[in-house]
Amino acid sequence: MKLYLAGPMTGISDLNFPAFHAAAAVLRARGYQVFNPAELGFGESDYRAALTACLAWICDEADALAVLPGWEKSKGAQAEVATAYALGLQVLKAPEAS
Repeated sequence: MKLYLAGPMTGISDLNFPAFHAAAAVLRARGYQVFNPAELGFGESDYRAALTACLAWICDEADALAVLPGWEKSKGAQAEVATAYALGLQVLKAPEAS
């Protein structure tokens, strides 16, 4: 199953990358193919390019989304979840690192 990992980045220390990387590692260990936007190399100034790439992957590849805590406060993650729902994709809670 191909999962897109969604969550808040803007305004969070290190763009929340540690949480993205930890969740991606757990999901990959469980056998999922994970699209982790923290691995794209975009910064906050590249928001439009990052969102374009992420929404394209959701539309073209994703079987489901996994959301990190706080995703509801992120405009980007809200757009990603709305896109998933529009496409009939399942939205799951991402695992938190222990």
